Amino acid sequence: MASQRPPPKIFVVSNRLPITVKRTDSGRYDICPSSGGLICALDGLVGITGFSWYGWPGIEVPEGDKEEVQRELQKSNAVPIFLEGDIADKYYNGFSNKILWPLLHYQMHEIKICSADWDAYQSVNRAFATALVPVLEEGDVVWIQDYHLFLLPSYLRQLLELAKKKVKLGFFLHTVFPSSDFFRILPMRRDILEGLLACDVVGFHNCDYTTHFLESCEKILGLERRNSQIVFQNRTVTALTNPIGIETEKFSRLLDEPTVQDRCKDLKEGYKGMQLMISVDRLDYIKGIPLRIAAIDKLLTKHPELVGKCALMQVIIPSREEVPGYQELHTSIDASVSAVNAKYEYTPIQSLFSSVSQAELTSLYATADVCIVSSTRDGFNVVSLEYIACQKARHGVLLLSEFAGAAGILTESVKFNPWDTDGFAEAIFRSLTMSEDEKESRWERLNQKIEDNSSKKWGQTFLEALSQ
Repeated sequence: MASQRPPPKIFVVSNRLPITVKRTDSGRYDICPSSGGLICALDGLVGITGFSWYGWPGIEVPEGDKEEVQRELQKSNAVPIFLEGDIADKYYNGFSNKILWPLLHYQMHEIKICSADWDAYQSVNRAFATALVPVLEEGDVVWIQDYHLFLLPSYLRQLLELAKKKVKLGFFLHTVFPSSDFFRILPMRRDILEGLLACDVVGFHNCDYTTHFLESCEKILGLERRNSQIVFQNRTVTALTNPIGIETEKFSRLLDEPTVQDRCKDLKEGYKGMQLMISVDRLDYIKGIPLRIAAIDKLLTKHPELVGKCALMQVIIPSREEVPGYQELHTSIDASVSAVNAKYEYTPIQSLFSSVSQAELTSLYATADVCIVSSTRDGFNVVSLEYIACQKARHGVLLLSEFAGAAGILTESVKFNPWDTDGFAEAIFRSLTMSEDEKESRWERLNQKIEDNSSKKWGQTFLEALSQ
């Protein structure tokens, strides 16, 4: 009887590891779990299958300390790919976030092309490939995450062919994929597309992004398209629409914790007689925060009966604080909030610029009557899912920008155009004055979608497509 082949090993690869590494004053290293949408999503795979996670530890590690850091990270099935500080800066802050990020989100005025940044981006993607190939074996699966590693699949495939190893390659893009007319702005557009086409499966959050990718392959590369597949170098590449999810059980457990229940009571008492709205965003120009502030001002101007009866808790999580443009955005937001608050006899907008614990976020989600997501572009936006998961008792209203990636899936939300200040304000008014029956009906349908499309299902769906 022939022995069974062991199941394939799975390698998850991303720009950053799911673990934060910090060097202490004593020269030792503190290692603790990180947070974020990708990390939460891949948590859903735990228990289904084991995997090793490869990525940059986020800091430059001296040669003499690398073995110690590797040993500590190995305890969490994490493998560091070390980068030099200058190269890492040009790759991450340069090409990834000054070129790719604005391009993918239709922010043409933010794109800053620099050849040195492109060189660094290629160099880092090659370094990832070089680190992976020696540990890969026949039949293994490599699942690459997000725009920082667009070129990695092609570099990996080249090295794997030289090593005569057959390995399945998959890629998931967690941002928008723009229309072909916008994507063609990028001088390195062919390199990026050919990088992705070195995969067996390329995944996207919604059908618009999938269509844009397929059309770019047709129009820019002149390739043949067969429904959701592209023929490239005698291989068939599948473009998969596979929206991300969350594990609602995690929020159910948090809601049962005494500290969270006590915090919810404090919030309800603090906002007694008022309706609380919440927004949770990283500091970023794609989140539509200034447009949201303008809409709150318009709401209170058009509906003075709401003055003193509603308030927005705006949580802004610090991001890219070393980048001048983001510092200017933060200053501008603070000035706008102060100007609006000065017009009224209370504080309609309370802005918190800080990282917030999951327990505190859960408390805010559970207490808020309305959640506002006003992105001008967004890959998906899991805040919308988390809010619904925390609203089993209250049945709050989700107010969702039509430009968020989740808008086409969460159709029972109240949708709006964030650039239409009057329409945005009226959408907020509608949410604040909605009947209990309508709120419950909308929430039940949204909650069912979230239950049906967990992060576990997201991971399983992708890996099953990759195994075919």
